[in-house]
Amino acid sequence: MRARSLPTINEVNILFLVLGLVLLIFGSMVQQRDLYIGILITEYILILVPNLVYLKARGYSLRKALGLHPITVRQIIQIFFIMIFAYPMAVFLNYIVLIMVNSVSPAMPIGVPVPTSLTDYLIGLLVIAVTPGICEEVMFRGTMQSAYTRMGDKQAILISALLFGMFHFNLLNLLGPLFLGIVLGIIRYKTNSLYGSILGHTINNGIALTLGFLLTGFTENIQEITEQAPLVPEGLQLIITLVMLGSWALFSFVLLYLLLRNLPDVKDKTAIDNFLDTEESNKELGDLEMESYKISWAPIIVIAGIFVFLNYRYFFLI
Repeated sequence: MRARSLPTINEVNILFLVLGLVLLIFGSMVQQRDLYIGILITEYILILVPNLVYLKARGYSLRKALGLHPITVRQIIQIFFIMIFAYPMAVFLNYIVLIMVNSVSPAMPIGVPVPTSLTDYLIGLLVIAVTPGICEEVMFRGTMQSAYTRMGDKQAILISALLFGMFHFNLLNLLGPLFLGIVLGIIRYKTNSLYGSILGHTINNGIALTLGFLLTGFTENIQEITEQAPLVPEGLQLIITLVMLGSWALFSFVLLYLLLRNLPDVKDKTAIDNFLDTEESNKELGDLEMESYKISWAPIIVIAGIFVFLNYRYFFLI
């Protein structure tokens, strides 16, 4: 039997709903018991395996649906610098949300434990950087973005990024992942390879973990200096931090734009990226027209509603 090419939008919307509910119910449960083991269970068992099983059970080619094409050494280097300059913008966007939420209700972002030893750091790289880089990219830049290419490449990048942001179920960590999702989606599109976005996601998480690890040793000194320094009004501190982060983000964004613009498209993208077998192309193109009028957004609306409810209850009803 010939493998089918692309999953439909309605199929991946239902998958998104199911995995979102599973993540909320079981993911939080296992992560509360042991964070690192819980992350491994969540990512591999609750996210990666269902996506792969779904694609195979429905008869889709993993290579075509996920974009499992090799990337070059040049692309690897380019992706590294792209993510270096994407990180500040994501931090700035999350900080803006933090300020807005804090104006209504006191809130602090919940981060992962900062490693205090080299061993913890290496384990953290595996669990926090590599694992989500693989599992979440298979779902969002693989399964989701591939399905949404039926609506167009730009729409696929934007919608899969929005779903990626919502999937964190945390208002304080919404805009950053959404922005990173767009960057990773562009990388996936331009390289025609899921390996490119996996690498980018891993680098981004690795940057966050590495910065936390390197800054740990300065924490005590910073605290001593802060205690001895003259008191600065909280509003002024906020403005100073916002200006510093904003300047850093703006500078990085300009370089990021240039890097993304100069990341070359894969040649013969039409032949590869449409994922259409010759015998199936006419039928699928006809189905695409019909499906655009029959897309069910109900699963996405349900997850969006849950997202709003949980964050409203957590940040505004406490």
